[in-house]
Amino acid sequence: MTQQVDATVAMMLFEPGTIVELVGQEDWGHGFVQSVVGTLVTVNFQHQGKQVIRVDKVALKVIRAASS
Repeated sequence: MTQQVDATVAMMLFEPGTIVELVGQEDWGHGFVQSVVGTLVTVNFQHQGKQVIRVDKVALKVIRAASS
C-alpha cells in the first residue's frame, strides 16, 4: 500500500516489526518499524537510520508484514 493513511489505519498497517520502504526515498533502503503512535511511525532505515514518519503526509510501502 502506498497511500497516505489516518491514525486508525496506521495502527493496523504498521505494527512494530513491519518492513517498509519510504515512497520516493527508496535509496534509504528498507526500514524496520519500531513504534506507531497515531500517524507517527518510527522506522529504522538501512541507510538513513531512525526516522519518525508522518504517514498522514507521506507514504510508506509495506514490504513485509510483522511476524505474528
